[in-house]
Amino acid sequence: MRILHTGDWHLGRTLLGADLLEHQAAFTDWLVDLVRDRSVDLVVIAGDVYDRAIPPIDAVRMLSRVLERLAETATVVLTPGNHDSAARLGFGAGVMDRRVRILAEPARIADPVLVDDADGPVAVYGIPYLHPDLTRYALADVPDEPLARSHHAVVQAATERIRSDLALRGGTRSVVVAHAFVGGADPSDSEQDIRVGGVDRVAESVFDGFDYVALGHLHGPQRVGDGGRIRYAGSPLAFSFGERHQQKSVTIAELDAAGAVSVELVPAPVPRRLVDVRGSIDDIESGVFRADADAWVRVAVTDTVHPERMYARVKDHFPHALAITHEPADRGPASVARAVTATSDPVEVAADFVAFATGAAPDDDEHAVLTEAYEAAVLALQREGDR
Repeated sequence: MRILHTGDWHLGRTLLGADLLEHQAAFTDWLVDLVRDRSVDLVVIAGDVYDRAIPPIDAVRMLSRVLERLAETATVVLTPGNHDSAARLGFGAGVMDRRVRILAEPARIADPVLVDDADGPVAVYGIPYLHPDLTRYALADVPDEPLARSHHAVVQAATERIRSDLALRGGTRSVVVAHAFVGGADPSDSEQDIRVGGVDRVAESVFDGFDYVALGHLHGPQRVGDGGRIRYAGSPLAFSFGERHQQKSVTIAELDAAGAVSVELVPAPVPRRLVDVRGSIDDIESGVFRADADAWVRVAVTDTVHPERMYARVKDHFPHALAITHEPADRGPASVARAVTATSDPVEVAADFVAFATGAAPDDDEHAVLTEAYEAAVLALQREGDR
């Protein structure tokens, strides 16, 4: 059986304010063509299909259309992630065509989708993101004795139920689609923390006994443990500059008659590169960075003095710049940022900002201006309150 494993699409997400929907649409078009061209039998989407519980309408339409197209040539199984609303994503799952199955109910974790090939059936189980506080009672063997408040505990309980069902199926091959943070994997900086009760990792051993485990949550494609049977497909696009060096891909897993797995990573299209640019305004305007003009860039301007019209001048050369900051090269070691609290002196907070933005602390005259501005603001608020 040929399985395409993907996930973490985050439809509706933005990148530092840039709308990604057009690029996500290009990915789904490419994916449909790949599934058709490679004669894929089963597509599994391992959670975080949307970027938030209530996605934008355009994202919903995009998902509806891509599932319809994928189902023309393959069986599709998807599970919710921690960004999705399981109830919303799973709406209508009971009346879905058998070619599109949404496995969103924790109570039905041990009910597989059976997909046949020439070698017999493959049982596909879905483990949606399991919030311990919402599932530790439902997944407990004894209703009045809840599971430990951790992801490991609830996912372990889920896989035990799956193993019990699988044991009744007489050697049927198995695929588990799960959304979790499995021990030994490497996170990037754009995944949402799913720690509950101080424990966020699930032990690799929880997935013993399954032929292939298709994981979602981490955005970098990677295997967990030895061999290739437990894998993260990763996200199809970079969702932060911390992911700019990751080679995004989808995973094609071949499952033979005995349940042995071979894996191929197929690079995903890169709609626009992410690049860090650091230099003076003269360097930027000279064309030194011309090769990056069409990239999404994060620009640090290093002039000692804040250049006039810095933002506009940078945008002239980098129309897709997503972040532009002034970071003087001679500023010296960065100072440790202080937390701003209700007890912080507003004038000192403003002075810290001036030092950050200009590279130098305000002099006496500037400090006096800050103090005067603060006092005027306080007076205005008092007057407004007296009305």
